[in-house]
Amino acid sequence: MSPEPEEPYLRSGQVAEQAGVNIQTLRYYERRGLLAEPRRSPGGHRAYPPGTVALLTVIKAAQRLGFTLDEVAALIDTGRRHPTPDLRAQAQAKIDEIDAKIADLTTVRESLTQVVAAGCDSLTGCTCPDCPLPAAALADTMY
Repeated sequence: MSPEPEEPYLRSGQVAEQAGVNIQTLRYYERRGLLAEPRRSPGGHRAYPPGTVALLTVIKAAQRLGFTLDEVAALIDTGRRHPTPDLRAQAQAKIDEIDAKIADLTTVRESLTQVVAAGCDSLTGCTCPDCPLPAAALADTMY
């Protein structure tokens, strides 16, 4: 039996469990370059430094905030080289993106509320009075 490395390390299953991800996610992040390829124990097992769990937690938190894996990778890479205001700029860009989505969804919700209130019964042949669906007026020209 090979002796274990002297410095602390975690195996794949331990990292995955502590970070709340599955092992396939861990390997995927390695392939994407979000995680450095771990060294190997004398027995050939992946040997992750304990800080890997914290990094995975940061990656998952960034994803919950709406950052894509490409954006997370770029921010991690930039942060490894030197601290920059990129995170603030990226976060502001995400806020702007979310605000635009909220505005779009609000418009959709208002339109659907009008459809429900008007009692619309068909997308192309609605018979409700004052139908808010623009397609209803075009239905006769389509057929």
